[in-house]
Amino acid sequence: MAGIKDVAKKAGVSVSTVSNVINGRHAKMGARTLRRVQDAITELNYTPNSVARQLKSGHTKTLGLVVPSVANPFWGNVSQLIEKAALKRGYQVLICNAERDPQLEATYMNSLYGSSVRGTILGSSPVSFDHLREHSEKGMHIAAFDRTTQGAQGVVSCSVSVDQALGARLATRHLIGLGHKRIAFISGPIGTSSRIARLEGMRSELEKDGLILEDDMIWLGPNACGFGDSHAAELGRTAARELLTQDNPPTALFAVNDMYAIGACSGARELGYRVPDDLSVVGFDDIIMSKVMEPPLTTVRQPADQMAELIVANLIHTLEDEDGAEDPHVILRPELIVRNSTAAPKSHRERSHRAMP
Repeated sequence: MAGIKDVAKKAGVSVSTVSNVINGRHAKMGARTLRRVQDAITELNYTPNSVARQLKSGHTKTLGLVVPSVANPFWGNVSQLIEKAALKRGYQVLICNAERDPQLEATYMNSLYGSSVRGTILGSSPVSFDHLREHSEKGMHIAAFDRTTQGAQGVVSCSVSVDQALGARLATRHLIGLGHKRIAFISGPIGTSSRIARLEGMRSELEKDGLILEDDMIWLGPNACGFGDSHAAELGRTAARELLTQDNPPTALFAVNDMYAIGACSGARELGYRVPDDLSVVGFDDIIMSKVMEPPLTTVRQPADQMAELIVANLIHTLEDEDGAEDPHVILRPELIVRNSTAAPKSHRERSHRAMP
């Protein structure tokens, strides 16, 4: 069986050069040298000894990824993008669905650490990272996806997020600009950093125009529903039905994510509401379904592809370089994508029509 020295001799290069190719460190390597090494590996049918590499480095070429649930298309897409970014850098990804359960997240961290994984991306946006502090202290590098590092110092090695509050302000300002004054917020329990920021962003933008987010305009769902990642559309449907059957219903809904928004559109239709003629709906994330539903959904876009690239690159840099990533904590700007699920409220349109000469 051929070894790394055989490959080096066949290609006419040093053993360290072959090692760099195997570990994906060949960005600055000449194309001819890289090709000779790759051809030698193929011709000799050389398979790197992953066990030996693991013993030398102290960790596998594997990253952990703990997400709420890939049943939510946003997390399914993010998981695929992160896996793609990792494979490009010579790493594999183990994906865990933890439903934002701190105990289950800690259990997965134990399993990953026991498998010599030393870098894990966490996508649950917890308010506190205390349940993972022990894992960080013993050597697990934790990267926070879709969450800033506020209150996570000493636990999180790197992070990538959009400005959650700004995204909510953009959505709210859009609805206010159309003439809406009674706007409802739809979410599962406000127990994550991102949801808290989105709610507060909406509230602060309303207050700029002297509007108040009344308690009956905040729908947080039944306590038994968890965070709704696996069945957000059904919760959004329920939310719309409950909000729209109030004595003074909202004219617009801002949902904490697109799946809640899509479900809300369905619930509104069941009650005879037309979107956007009778009700405007805005989501958050810009998943693929938001583009193809009818009507297409106005939403706040998170640049998931850019976020995935950054979090993987920074985490691997942290694992492989003692100095860590140059810019380990990144906050990106979200973008409001206006489609056909929003319009001026009916009363506003009627007033505008009567004012026309």
